[in-house]
Amino acid sequence: MTSPDVVESATPLPADSESAATAVGPAGATPVATGGLPDVPRVHQPRSILVYLSYAWLIATILLAALADVLPLASYSIPIGRPRQPPSFESLDMLLGTDQQGRSLLSRCVYGARVSLLIGTAAGLIGAAVGTLLGMIAGYLGRGTKTTISLVTDAMLAFPPLILLLALSAILTPSVKTLLFGLTLLIIPTFIRLAIANTLAWSSREFVTAARNMGASHSRILVKEILPNLLPPLGAFLPVVMAALIVAEGSLSFLGVGIPPPQPSWGGMISDGKEAIETAPHMVFVPAAAIFLTVFALNQAGDHLRRRFDRTMRD
Repeated sequence: MTSPDVVESATPLPADSESAATAVGPAGATPVATGGLPDVPRVHQPRSILVYLSYAWLIATILLAALADVLPLASYSIPIGRPRQPPSFESLDMLLGTDQQGRSLLSRCVYGARVSLLIGTAAGLIGAAVGTLLGMIAGYLGRGTKTTISLVTDAMLAFPPLILLLALSAILTPSVKTLLFGLTLLIIPTFIRLAIANTLAWSSREFVTAARNMGASHSRILVKEILPNLLPPLGAFLPVVMAALIVAEGSLSFLGVGIPPPQPSWGGMISDGKEAIETAPHMVFVPAAAIFLTVFALNQAGDHLRRRFDRTMRD
C-alpha cells in the first residue's frame, strides 16, 4: 500500500514553480539550481589606502597646476631670497627653499607640474586616439592593411627613442610643441599593437559576425561593436603611458634638450641642482620627489583601473 506522503511527492510540480529548478539534497545541504550554474557572488577586494592617496595626490597636483596663475605664489623667474636657501616656514614661497638664483622652488614646482601634466596628458591622449584608430583598422580589415601598418609600427619601435627625440630637438626649436610631437610619435606604435591584438580577439565574436551578416558597415561595426570593448583595457593602460611620458620629458629636460629656461620643468630643476647636491640637496630632492610621487600615483591609478575593468581579473 502506497503511503500518502509518497503519492504526494510523486505528483509533478507546476512548470512555473521555482522549486522545479531546484534539486533538494540531504538534510541541511544547500539547494543547487539544476537549470544552470550556481550563482557565485563576486569576491569584493577592498581598495588599498595607496589608491586613495594616489588619487588625492593627482587631484591636488592637477588643481595646483590649473590654478597656478591665481594662487598667491611668487613668480617662478624672479628671485625672492638668497640663493640655495633651505626650506623654511618664513613664508609660503620659502616652504621648499630657493634654487641657485634665489627663486622659489615651490612656485617652480607648481608651474613645472603644469608642463609635465600637459605633455603627459596631451601626448598620451593623442597617441592613444591615433594608435587605437590605426590598430582597429589593421586588426579588422587584415591582409594587406594589417601587414603595412604592422611593418611601419615595427620600424618605429625598432628606432631608438632617445635618438629620435634628440634629433627632433636638434632640428626643431626646443619647446613644448616639439616635445609633444616627439613623445606622441613614440606612443602611437604601442597603442597600435594593443589595438590590433584586441581587435583581432573581438572581431571574431558572435555579435560582430551577427552585425556583419545583418549588413552593418565596417565603420558601424568598428564604432558600435568593437570600440566599446577596446576602451576599458586601453583606458586602463593610459595612466601608465602618461607616467612614462612624464619621465621621458623630465629626462630630456635634464639633458638640456627639453623645456627651455626660464620655463620651469621638473627635469630641468634637477639638472640645475645636480652640482649643488651636497650643499643644497633640496634643489634635487624636491623636483625628484614630485616626479616620483606623480609617476607612482599614475601607476597605482592604472593598476586600479585594470582591476576594475579587466574581466579576466574578476572573481
